[in-house]
Amino acid sequence: MERYFSATQKMEQEVMFPSLLRGVFPQDGADPAADGPADLYERYQLLKAIKPVVERGLASFTERSSAGHADADADADADADADAEDAAAAADGAAGSLEQRLCHHLAGLQQILSHLTRDTAALTRRYSQILERISPGDAQPSW
Repeated sequence: MERYFSATQKMEQEVMFPSLLRGVFPQDGADPAADGPADLYERYQLLKAIKPVVERGLASFTERSSAGHADADADADADADADAEDAAAAADGAAGSLEQRLCHHLAGLQQILSHLTRDTAALTRRYSQILERISPGDAQPSW
């Protein structure tokens, strides 16, 4: 997750003129229609829009988790009269299933974040190449 945020922050710092990305297509040979945004400008806009969603998602997950503990405690008090054997049997079956589902979703999240990190880094590199091509001599001061 840190690599994703670091790559996104670097992209935001380096890409000063996003309009330079209009009409520029990824060099990875991917079919733009099948892979999402058509040009790097659209990809840039998408990556910028995703970052706050990921940040809010983490914050809202933490908030829901804290609120969920309070709700769970209240529910536990209300359900204290439930049959202990039925609850234990259901918990044993559900715990394995929940653990498998959690592992599956975390692996998926890691895969998505890795893909987004790779896209962000590639876009930043391509932007740097465009700037070098536009003004190769401006990298060094002329005084």
